[in-house]
Amino acid sequence: MVKALVATSATQGFRDSDYHWCVEGELVWIAPTCVKDRDDPDGGCGCGRGFAGLSSHRATTTAMVSTLHGISRDDYVMVLRSSVEEQGYDLADVTGLADSLLDLVADLPEGAVLEHRLDYVQVRQGVP
Repeated sequence: MVKALVATSATQGFRDSDYHWCVEGELVWIAPTCVKDRDDPDGGCGCGRGFAGLSSHRATTTAMVSTLHGISRDDYVMVLRSSVEEQGYDLADVTGLADSLLDLVADLPEGAVLEHRLDYVQVRQGVP
């Protein structure tokens, strides 16, 4: 069992630039930021503030910490590798990426909603 990030519509609208095009509950990752958003998380693309869906290949600005029962670390690495390759990314260290994503949420509580702003990932504060 692992704790990972899944797409959520929870807290959507907290920021004017929020969007949610993922499938609710699908696994997400943080894809590399494009040139348009490199210096501005609210840039024209949206990738500087989004989490990318592993199944839908769509994105959302909110992700929730969720415990995935019946899924091992190796399963998670396999799913991440498959999605990243399908999307055309050539990442040399998918296992390291998976471990960093798992480490990111390891100590966070179940159900915490996170946002991504360029190099920062944080729990949304001040959300009802």
